[in-house]
Amino acid sequence: MNPQDLIAQARAQQRTALDEQAGKLLLAAYGVAVPKTLTVKNADKVDAAFSQLRAPVVVKIMSQDILHKSDAGGVKVGLQSAAEVKDAINAMAASPKIKGARIDGYLIEEMAPAGQEIVVGGVRDPDFGPLVMVGLGGIFVEVLADVSFRICPITRIDAQEMIEDLKGAAILDGARGRKTVSRAAIIDVLLKVGGENGLLMQHAGDLTEADINPLIVSESGAVAVDARFILGQA
Repeated sequence: MNPQDLIAQARAQQRTALDEQAGKLLLAAYGVAVPKTLTVKNADKVDAAFSQLRAPVVVKIMSQDILHKSDAGGVKVGLQSAAEVKDAINAMAASPKIKGARIDGYLIEEMAPAGQEIVVGGVRDPDFGPLVMVGLGGIFVEVLADVSFRICPITRIDAQEMIEDLKGAAILDGARGRKTVSRAAIIDVLLKVGGENGLLMQHAGDLTEADINPLIVSESGAVAVDARFILGQA
């Protein structure tokens, strides 16, 4: 399905946001790496899906009524077997914060390799149009608000400068005993999201907010583990 069809389908379903599966398909269409993912309706469908994936896997609830899955108990990581996946799905379905919601299904996806959590996002400003953002994940974005913005479209030099703007940028280079991660991979994702032919420019009229959180960056690449896209009025 092409990117515009993904958005059109969400609008036809009267959704205000793309579900996670559609969001990752949108990212993949622009060349951003995402984990191998399959969707099941319920625990009865797990065995066939699990056999096609490499453990460990993560399970996530899919519901247009639940925007923040972790807060609702709709995410379970590190699952090693089909039985563990079934137990996780059944527990989610019975959870007080979930059982009253409209459930579209459950994502089962391979866990990304370990790395540094990065946040890449965007917003449509009424005066400046699409803006792209990058920040270090975890406490850096939640508490310190260590982020950098630029007006789209950005160039490679803009992307490099955005990373240098971050107060914690030295962490990417192995500070405090951490492993070095690929700045080139972060720059590549920033350009695919906010560059001249990037996602935010191509869909400026459709998207009011984009959030790739986290983007897991290792020494060799970057994988978008979660994605959220908010739709504007048609």
